[in-house]
Amino acid sequence: MVDHLFRHESGRLVAVLTRIFGIENLELAQDVVQDALVEAIHHWQYKGVPDNPSAWLFRVAKNKAVNEINRDRKKIQYSSDVIHYLQSKWTAGPALEYIFSEEEIHDDVLKMIFACCHPAISSDSQIALALRTLCGFSISEIARAFLTTEENITKRLVRARKSIRDGNVAFEIPAGAELEKRLDAVLTTAYLLFNEGYSASNGNEVIRYELCEEAIRLVQIIAGSKTILFKNNVYGLLALMYLNASRFKGRLDEKGNILTMARQDRSKWDAGLRDKGLAYLNQAGQDNKIGFYHLLAGISACHSMAPDYRATDWKSILNLYDCLVNIDSSPLILLNRTIAVCSVLGPERAIEEIQRIENIPSLKNYHLLYSTKAEFYIQSKQFSKAAACLETSIRLTSVPAEKEILRSRLDFCKIS
Repeated sequence: MVDHLFRHESGRLVAVLTRIFGIENLELAQDVVQDALVEAIHHWQYKGVPDNPSAWLFRVAKNKAVNEINRDRKKIQYSSDVIHYLQSKWTAGPALEYIFSEEEIHDDVLKMIFACCHPAISSDSQIALALRTLCGFSISEIARAFLTTEENITKRLVRARKSIRDGNVAFEIPAGAELEKRLDAVLTTAYLLFNEGYSASNGNEVIRYELCEEAIRLVQIIAGSKTILFKNNVYGLLALMYLNASRFKGRLDEKGNILTMARQDRSKWDAGLRDKGLAYLNQAGQDNKIGFYHLLAGISACHSMAPDYRATDWKSILNLYDCLVNIDSSPLILLNRTIAVCSVLGPERAIEEIQRIENIPSLKNYHLLYSTKAEFYIQSKQFSKAAACLETSIRLTSVPAEKEILRSRLDFCKIS
């Protein structure tokens, strides 16, 4: 319970304390929140969990913030415009009540989201900072999530904080064209975070549910903002996330082995999450502006709404991919499009399509290029070529569950 509470409240606490201390003292805000959690664990072990644990945690964080200011105000320069209110016992109470009001906290969380995704911060550091600051992940958890060392994550966070200080990053929601530009970076960070959870690039876990959950939570905060008026891409991304998440329970068998879409038990798919995704998809298209996430969500909807694999509307999926290529002709989009080409126009045409893109540098060491091509060769009964592709794919992936399914396809090719 404490872990769940901290995961969902730490981002809110760090955001409001960053407003108090100033964003250049972000690490101090994180330390105060960590201290509040430690105090909660010790206190609740002996006296029991209070009726409102969130309120208890926030009250302790408030007190620690005031103590920190009173103790170190001569040593640390705080840029916040609320500091002087907290230095007097007559004004501190009302000021804290206002700062810790639900509406103010929500605005501070939004400001923190945009600060974490400031263009001055590198993309890999943005994700690490968002997980640490907004999602309450420890350094060891972030390191495990991306299969790197704690030292590497610590360096990313140090770089991110330095970029905040050196770049004079403001703790605010940007306006005008800057808001639109930064919103794209925010959504991209959430999208990459969800994708890493949806299909882990390394490690034993195929799905990292906590990464997907936090990505959805961050985008929902943005969707609830009154400041951001044009939310087509926000709703489109939420639609995509919910529709993909609705199929989680069908993606693995009882032993944790990956099941292809054709083999999944669709009765295990979550209709409630699917319906949420469809509702957001409808909202995304209300002003007839179709964006990147909207199109991806439309493709996911075609899969999610099909009662079985044979009933999948592949023609609509291919049409959506053709529209998507006009917006984003990235290698992964082109690769995924070949699967729809195969289903609509046949494996021979799909092989021609994949041969046009297989020499793109970013795809040459991508295991899914070879496993996808292998499936096209299997369908066209070219089993020796399929086997060669599968052997390359097995060599390139580091996920045990993926190796297992690829080996089973390789065995099939050898006996066919």
